[in-house]
Amino acid sequence: MTEENLVERAESREEGAVEDKPASVPPVDAVETPIPESPILDPRPPAPDPSSLAPSPSSLDPVQVIEALLFAADSPVRLDRLAELAEASPETTRAVIDGLNATYEETGRTFRVQRVAQGFQLYTMPAYAEFVRRLYQHQYTHRLSRAALEVLAIVAYKQPVTRPEIEQLRGVDCSGPLVTLLERRLIATYGRAARPGNPFLYRTTPEFLRYFGMAGVEDLPRMEEIGEFLARREAGPDAGNPDRAETKAPVEQPAAAAPVKQYDSLAMDGGHKDAAPEDAR
Repeated sequence: MTEENLVERAESREEGAVEDKPASVPPVDAVETPIPESPILDPRPPAPDPSSLAPSPSSLDPVQVIEALLFAADSPVRLDRLAELAEASPETTRAVIDGLNATYEETGRTFRVQRVAQGFQLYTMPAYAEFVRRLYQHQYTHRLSRAALEVLAIVAYKQPVTRPEIEQLRGVDCSGPLVTLLERRLIATYGRAARPGNPFLYRTTPEFLRYFGMAGVEDLPRMEEIGEFLARREAGPDAGNPDRAETKAPVEQPAAAAPVKQYDSLAMDGGHKDAAPEDAR
């Protein structure tokens, strides 16, 4: 074998060695592993739960609770209902109401807690009635007719009373005024009378007491007071002065129904859709 053949064989071995050489494997430390992204932390503290900021009912002052209930009520609330809602005894509730009225008077507030329709409600003072009325002067209200007022007065003083008895006192049919009063919820049926025909009995409702600002029908003026009122009205303003009374020509006065005791104070919900007609306040 010549020298040239030996050299060629050696070169071919070196080339084969290079081709058969396995690929180099990088070390384990050199392999890049993905790093999971960490969540973004908000530096601000979490907002507190609103329910955790509200005081518990047991920690509230009963005076403030009862005042809040009266302020939010749109109709008279009975004493036992107030006591139940405020989680207090009826005696404590009544003492709180008296204390609120004393505080309102001392601080010159324009309203009081008044007992009306067997319950309690916030009412404005009579001195501010005209201003409150101006607030609702553009609100459409239904006025009670004279006939409806006469029927209402008879029902208030003679209750429970039947329609024939009312018509006997008025001398005219009263079906129309009765329907009006029933629609306004100022009167309601109260069973039937045990007599021929079994006519309905009528009586006033809590709405009647609320409209007129009375705690009960016992607040109606007595018949003696009505007689004195009508006598003074017939005599005129100069009844106490005989000289002027003799020279003044008598003025014929129309017959009037028994007046119901009037209250100037208006409920704080005077703009309510069920507010009383002006004639019934």
